[in-house]
Amino acid sequence: MEYSVLGRTGRTVSRIGYGGATAGLKNYLEAYDPSDRNDRKRIVTSIETALSVGINYYDTAPGYGNGQSEGLLGEALRGVKESGSHPLFIATKISYNQRASLRESIERSLTLLHRDSIDLLQIHGDSITAVQADDILRAGGMSEEMRRLKEEGLVQHIGFTSEDNNDTVFRFIQSGVFDTMQICYNFIFQHPYEPSRPFGSLLEADKAGMGVVAMRTPTSGTFQRWIQMVNPANTFDYTPALIQFVLSNPYIDVALLGMRDASIVNSNAQIADDLTGRISLDKVHSRYI
Repeated sequence: MEYSVLGRTGRTVSRIGYGGATAGLKNYLEAYDPSDRNDRKRIVTSIETALSVGINYYDTAPGYGNGQSEGLLGEALRGVKESGSHPLFIATKISYNQRASLRESIERSLTLLHRDSIDLLQIHGDSITAVQADDILRAGGMSEEMRRLKEEGLVQHIGFTSEDNNDTVFRFIQSGVFDTMQICYNFIFQHPYEPSRPFGSLLEADKAGMGVVAMRTPTSGTFQRWIQMVNPANTFDYTPALIQFVLSNPYIDVALLGMRDASIVNSNAQIADDLTGRISLDKVHSRYI
């Protein structure tokens, strides 16, 4: 397994991370029920397999099935300290709407995950407006409370997640408050990185010394659905290429992947281990020969 250093956290993390959304969300991308006994067993087995191949980064959130993702990860990772000879790194989140009960949410997460401390607490952002950003960054706001939890040792590092590349993302980076950024980045959604300018939040986060985590690595099915529309007879599996595209970006420390089955974990680990599959993004974006 390839590893990287997650920005100024100084922590060593696997280049591919276990995405917990698919563990907690019912019927997300495919038929699945986190309350079904057999489906839960699949998840636990997939996590055990992830540990065996050296994946030490695990991402989850209370919003993934009202705590079911955290509970499943906590069940599978209980008593586990490391993977691939590196300490486990568990990241969870808190939404802006939960800011009034931030401490209570963290205490619940700690209980579900069977941990004394959370490695990374992130603001769970789909889209965070300018008004919400003002409130988060103000004196006594959500970011200050997160820093307080960090000082108390309940969390080790703090960050934010976003589907956007809007002004809020850049404000959060420039604030110096956050240790990490989790952003939507893949072959379809390349908005955080334009190398021919160069421009994008990936570059700014790197300048700020932040760790960067990519979500929706294989496009959450968007690319595959497009291929099916324009070429219904297509039988080529683009998954390895999509994963390698993200891993080829030097600014991405961790690429999150949803992996409900052990076979998918093993397949993704083999893809990540194949360094010959990496490409030059500069060449991809080149317009002249």
